[in-house]
Amino acid sequence: MQKNKEIYRKVLYLAIPMMIQNGITNAVGLVDNLMVGSLGTESITAVSIAGQLIFVFNLAIFGGLSGPGIYGAQYFGQGNKEGFQYVFRLKYWIGIIAAIAGIAIFYFFGTNLIGLYLHGNDADVDGALTLAFALKYLRIMLLGLIPFVITQIYAGSLRETGESVIPMVGGVVSVVVDVVFNYLLIYGKFGFPELGVEGAAIATVLARVVELCVVIIWTHVTIKRHEFISGVYKTLRVPIGKMMIVVKKGLPLFANEFMWAGGMAAITQCYSIRGLSVVAGMNISNAICNVLNVVFITMGNAVGIITGQYLGASRFKDAKKNATKLMWFTAAVCVILTVVLIGLSTVFPNLYDTTDEVRELGRRFIIVNALFFPLQGFLNSMYFTLRSGGRTFITFVFDSVFTWCVSVSMTYVFCVYTDFPIIAIFVMIQSLDFIKVIIGYILIKKEVWITNLVEE
Repeated sequence: MQKNKEIYRKVLYLAIPMMIQNGITNAVGLVDNLMVGSLGTESITAVSIAGQLIFVFNLAIFGGLSGPGIYGAQYFGQGNKEGFQYVFRLKYWIGIIAAIAGIAIFYFFGTNLIGLYLHGNDADVDGALTLAFALKYLRIMLLGLIPFVITQIYAGSLRETGESVIPMVGGVVSVVVDVVFNYLLIYGKFGFPELGVEGAAIATVLARVVELCVVIIWTHVTIKRHEFISGVYKTLRVPIGKMMIVVKKGLPLFANEFMWAGGMAAITQCYSIRGLSVVAGMNISNAICNVLNVVFITMGNAVGIITGQYLGASRFKDAKKNATKLMWFTAAVCVILTVVLIGLSTVFPNLYDTTDEVRELGRRFIIVNALFFPLQGFLNSMYFTLRSGGRTFITFVFDSVFTWCVSVSMTYVFCVYTDFPIIAIFVMIQSLDFIKVIIGYILIKKEVWITNLVEE
């Protein structure tokens, strides 16, 4: 029992600062959402649609950096500074190339991408106005993509060494900047221009830049504690032979996160066929759910890092012994979140200046999401455990292939070819994750993920 408490404490020590950072960031997203929500349904829907596109980019970056991150955690567990620095430099190449590609796609094809969500018939929502708002928001958000990428390179590398406080502080500071400038620029307070949706985007970009400055400056000021950064910029060259192995292992992760996020966007687009009110209702639900789902997301991330360190040190027995315990522990924590969310579902949608239909849809989406939180917690920890051993192709099939082949196709069929209520469809699509849990649990028990990737 004492050993169980020890591993739980270790996971929480790494996860809690990440929870605080991501929780506060998402809480600010919630405040942003409420501020924009006071501008009307078109503004809510526009930010939701543009946010869905940015979400795909963010997950693509996360996936692109996650492959090298697996090796970073294992190199750190091995005590190999040179290997860790090679991985850090490789992240720069991946991140900047991906950022340039993302900016180009959103700039030239933004109107077409947003238009995919505007086909639903809804007399209460002006589609043309929604498109105009969403396009303005998206164009401004492009300025924050490169700062976001560099911050993720630093934050991910720091976490792979067990340091999660610096990224947390950077996140907290950026949140303060975001809230203050949202208030000033959305509503035009204290002499600032009243910019509405555009003001929300400008505030977010400013927050991204501030977060980047905090993380970089603090990391270099405390360089003695973070030895990997010492001399890391002497060159940006990487040994092609070694790093191609990392890239090859990481490609399925990049493809997975990109395709999974694209799958989520496609599912939302399918739901939008039932009307833009559905998109607005889902936006209300996502705003509050995203504040709490950071718990199982960061728990899964922490589980993956700790497991990766065990594997890199060839402590296979410890990795195997703790894997299942941590998955059930994460699910148990998420039960508490279910209770909290169901309680909030009765009051939160009333904070939005929108129609009664949108509020009711938001309330029901919140309840359904809440009921599936324990399942998502278990599933997320399982995913990161499989990934920690470099089984990236398995996680690719397990996650994004399943999303596109099963979830997206079933959502489209239900939304287009049936008369099922939208909430019933939402429940059925969420229930499909039980299939993934069964398959993933079998893979965990078969121990296919237990391997040392960095052993000479």
